[in-house]
Amino acid sequence: MVETFGKKATRHGFSDGLIALGEKNPKVVAIGADTACSVLINKFAQKFPERFIQVGVAETNMIGIAAGLAVDGWIPYAVTYSMFATGRPWENIRNTVCYSNLNVKIGGSHSGITVGYDGATHQALEDIAIMRCIPRMTVVVPSDMVEAKKATIASADIAGPLFIRFGRESEPIFNKEDTPFKIGKAVTLREGKDVAILACGSMVYESLVAAENLEKKGISAKVVNVHTIKPIDADAIVKSAKECGAVVTAEEHQILGGFGSAVAEVLVKNHPVPVEMVGVRDTFGESGNPSELLKHFHLKDADILNACEKVLKRK
Repeated sequence: MVETFGKKATRHGFSDGLIALGEKNPKVVAIGADTACSVLINKFAQKFPERFIQVGVAETNMIGIAAGLAVDGWIPYAVTYSMFATGRPWENIRNTVCYSNLNVKIGGSHSGITVGYDGATHQALEDIAIMRCIPRMTVVVPSDMVEAKKATIASADIAGPLFIRFGRESEPIFNKEDTPFKIGKAVTLREGKDVAILACGSMVYESLVAAENLEKKGISAKVVNVHTIKPIDADAIVKSAKECGAVVTAEEHQILGGFGSAVAEVLVKNHPVPVEMVGVRDTFGESGNPSELLKHFHLKDADILNACEKVLKRK
């Protein structure tokens, strides 16, 4: 059994990390867009009311305000649902923040299919793709609450634009306080020789479960937590491909342009091997129970296991 330490949503880790940053650095500012309680930056607002700005349902203005604060030397965290933090103000993120290389951090909460009953309009399944394609943007997708806190704290040390993606639903906590974390460096959680499972976000835990079940079938699976999608750890990806000869990627996101595409780009150029991708396949989400949605969209450990068995036939 994969060792876990309870369950909690990654949005809690972001909230705790933001408060820790606020205590450490008086230049850290939070900006909300009518969802402060949902994304938990209300806790930052309660502790540092003079460093919190509520703009209402005006996400494009939120990014513009963040840009202005960054020009003046502040470290702004603009936070709301990922669909509206990245999709609605995309042009402003590209032209105002990234083109000028401003030190703006964007927090995208309620990402992926597990937003559940809010349905397709709120399920950000394209945010990794549209953020990673912008020059100068760093993209981080933590795998659990502990890693989300570490990633948030570390984000303040990265100069320039950064997007951190986190979720609403409670997820198993499997990282420890002493688990290594550095933006841009993937973490190998399990060694294996037959197939490498590279995952991000909530799919890292599912990958660990899949690897355990594969072991029962005599298949040795390596599991790598690629929490930073950009800049991606090409060395870790190539090393995994050379060691195992086959790769499966897993993400709670569209496979088109997402994490799997980023991994494939690395492998095509450096060490081509058979690849299978687990993710949402060119469709919109649906309203429903989060756990049932994961099964419906084939984002569970069993689906990763099946992908591993499939890619091994092509090895």
